[in-house]
Amino acid sequence: MDFTKETNEAVELLKRLIATPSVSREEKAAADIIEEYLKENGCNPERTGNNVWAKSKNFDVSKPAILLNAHIDTVKPVSGWQHDPFTPELETTGDGERIYGLGSNDCGGGLMSLLQVFLMLRESRNDLIYLASCEEEVSGKGGIESVIPQLPEIEFAIVGEPTGMQPAIAEKGLMVVDAVAKGQSGHAARNEGVNAIYEAMDDIRLIQENHLRKESALLGVVKMTVTMISAGTQHNVIPDECRFTIDIRSNECYTNEELFGMLQKHLKSELTARSFRLNSSSISADHPFVKKCIERGMVPFGSPTLSDQALMPFPSLKLGPGESSRSHSADEYILVSEIADAIKCYYELLM
Repeated sequence: MDFTKETNEAVELLKRLIATPSVSREEKAAADIIEEYLKENGCNPERTGNNVWAKSKNFDVSKPAILLNAHIDTVKPVSGWQHDPFTPELETTGDGERIYGLGSNDCGGGLMSLLQVFLMLRESRNDLIYLASCEEEVSGKGGIESVIPQLPEIEFAIVGEPTGMQPAIAEKGLMVVDAVAKGQSGHAARNEGVNAIYEAMDDIRLIQENHLRKESALLGVVKMTVTMISAGTQHNVIPDECRFTIDIRSNECYTNEELFGMLQKHLKSELTARSFRLNSSSISADHPFVKKCIERGMVPFGSPTLSDQALMPFPSLKLGPGESSRSHSADEYILVSEIADAIKCYYELLM
């Protein structure tokens, strides 16, 4: 079967979205484009905030549904772009035609490929829901979490994140912890006070060493990283407070609550978790859809990055065109051939 028409449609709509800034919580214009496109193609989309979804033409509410999901929001552009992040550029390179632009890879390619496959199958299958969700990059409560209670029963979901079209059957969770190390102020010229930076260093060293031993076959060990630190008011005052932030990527061997309890037990600093709700998630390798992927020669793996999968209370996997390493980087791009291959792959898996 030839997917040229669908690929061209996906590319043109992706260009429109790239040219429409849609940083997290500012996705209205992008959501408008998706909603209008669905209407133009005979769908009756529904919408909450900047989340847009549509069901199969003759959707059967008595059957559990398959959710096709990808997000429309992007991160803010980093420095270092040689291309305009909001001007879609098509450039022929050694690996084929690249579409440059913010959100092209994360996750415009998956968003567009799933949309085309949904439109192709919406009449022959009565159990599909296509959802373009918002606020994924910030795990916002106005994103997919606000939509799931409004959807029919979901049996399984495909999340169109960039995975090189290999099935990510597990992903690490995320917990961000803010820490405050306490000291006592004094004059830097005299041997007085308790330096809060030094107090923080003891805790940071423990975090760096990370003695958690439970290792996941797919996700490896829990990764803890101190990513921000702040202390001091001026050069000659011993700081009485040092604040730092810990980024924790959990595997399925620990819940976020368990990890937080361990940190509280071993660190001196005062700790506050921003959220416990983004735990590690996975799907069984024996799931019928995973087995179909394996039969096609695809290789399941564990993903170190977080997605809306963490907020789904039903089986799901990540599967999408593009490479995770391109996400959140300068000169982000996706190949036209990757979109074409994704449309073909999704279609054959869902037929």
